[in-house]
Amino acid sequence: MLKEAIYHRPKDNFAYAYNEKTLHIRLRTKKNDIETVYLLYADPYEWVNGVWQLNRAPMVKSGSDDLFDYWFIEVVPPYRRLRYGFELTAGSETIVYTEKGFYNEAPTDDTAYYFCFPFLNKIDVFHAPEWVKDTIWYQIFPERFANGNPSLNPEGTLPWGSEEPTPTSFFGGDFEGIIQHLDYLVELGINGIYFTPIFYAPSNHKYDTIDYFEIDPHFGDKQTFKKLVDLCHQKGIRVMLDAVFNHCGYYFAPFQDVLKNGNNSKYKDWFHIHEFPLRTVPRPNYDTFAFVEQMPKLNTENPEVKQYLLDVATYWIREFDIDGWRLDVANEVDHQFWREFRQAVKAIKPDVYILGEIWHDAMPWLRGDQFDAVMNYPFTNGVIRFFAKDEIRAEQFANIIMNVLHSYPANVNEVAFNLLGSHDTPRILTTCNNDVRKVKLLFLFQLSFTGSPCIYYGDEIGMTGGQDPGCRKCMIWDESKQNRDILEHVKKLISLRKTHPALGSRGNITFIDANNETNHLIYTKTYKHETILVMINNNNKNIEVTVPLSLKGKRLTNLWTNEQFAVEAKTLRANIPPYGFLLYQVEN
Repeated sequence: MLKEAIYHRPKDNFAYAYNEKTLHIRLRTKKNDIETVYLLYADPYEWVNGVWQLNRAPMVKSGSDDLFDYWFIEVVPPYRRLRYGFELTAGSETIVYTEKGFYNEAPTDDTAYYFCFPFLNKIDVFHAPEWVKDTIWYQIFPERFANGNPSLNPEGTLPWGSEEPTPTSFFGGDFEGIIQHLDYLVELGINGIYFTPIFYAPSNHKYDTIDYFEIDPHFGDKQTFKKLVDLCHQKGIRVMLDAVFNHCGYYFAPFQDVLKNGNNSKYKDWFHIHEFPLRTVPRPNYDTFAFVEQMPKLNTENPEVKQYLLDVATYWIREFDIDGWRLDVANEVDHQFWREFRQAVKAIKPDVYILGEIWHDAMPWLRGDQFDAVMNYPFTNGVIRFFAKDEIRAEQFANIIMNVLHSYPANVNEVAFNLLGSHDTPRILTTCNNDVRKVKLLFLFQLSFTGSPCIYYGDEIGMTGGQDPGCRKCMIWDESKQNRDILEHVKKLISLRKTHPALGSRGNITFIDANNETNHLIYTKTYKHETILVMINNNNKNIEVTVPLSLKGKRLTNLWTNEQFAVEAKTLRANIPPYGFLLYQVEN
């Protein structure tokens, strides 16, 4: 066995409190190297006649990626503390792995050899709002969803959808337009809306904030926004706003004061200024988002800046009862700010959802003291590469997804924000080269996966568009120009997800088969006594697959057609059309 590949640390995604009584423990080993793993564990103070009383329990292989196998066990320590190690077997070789290294036999003369979970403190348990697990989000770019009050139109507003969007064009989308279409979202099955920024700003995207306490007048006023939030809540829809706290806009009053007064400005320490006077070319001599001179970076370590932004965060919860904050460029803001941010907003509304925009490994932000979730771009990249672009085959895709799931604790995965596209990425139908069948498979996987799925406005009706600004076209409301086939597909998937808990966030996913030759996937989602079997043919040819599960004597219900049949043979063979799928509920 390859000892160098055996890895565990008693923290983060490898050892964590799932709830107030339960520990989850994982171990990583080289792929296909180890046959069995047992957890060796006991309370550190459980001794009899000078011998530590070790218990031994089998771990299960919870998944694999391209290099490693992952092993898992759930433990309920009777006294909420634990010392533990691992017994690994491959062929005739057995070793014991502890914090102090490898041994031929498990030491019982001292607990100091072993990994330590000192105490399961209730306050340390990662806790995200329970409602998020059952939420299907819909992302709205307010300027492009619907124009309900033309009197608010900025100068130069174009007729709705009359031409391709540009970085500077306006089409007049507003709150009133969103209000007029809330029933469309209810009918779709949506119960959460994520709005990109709504605060006063000069651009169409509003990521260059002028005033964090004011609604942009192009969208409406505070009264209209309050009406929108209240109507959403009446219809069972949560509301999440976008907070741009990494940087402000060029016309933010404190920054304008620094431009005017230079070194004498009382706001000079609100920003990261290298020298005076300020200049914007060839590069700004102050820190910005990227090198965009219109977006100066805020100094969130400054007590005045910190207090200002925390007042913003709590104001919109207190006054308008919003349900979540999506945090833009969250990874560039200091961790201490986010710790205080969490304490401030949770003190007002304990079940507010805190979502960070982080595109890479986000474990440092997901330890329970900062965010509830991050935008799950590793998931997004995997599904786009497999279903939309044909860049990878089935086995590599399954490896990527298993790697994603093992990168975080299970209670983090259950509330992950799983998106297929956004205002920052090309439209999925365009990425799929206009193949509707591929789009349907993307939605099928997203809506049967663990986490909280988000639909980018218009993807459900087959809107197209390349990278920004192409992905920010006006929503199409003329039904004759909508792809109703995709729309009905998405509605049905959302309905099934709500009806069958195993399909949803609490369901555990297991890949049964990932075949590179035919590029098909077979996986199960299980929750309590329910098992859903999903088969996907990501291939332009008709295929026949054999399900590598013992299903004899089980009754299968096709969730798409409601047909039922009993499996009489030992194996189940199924015919799947090009880019088709089968969805079965399995019952004894």
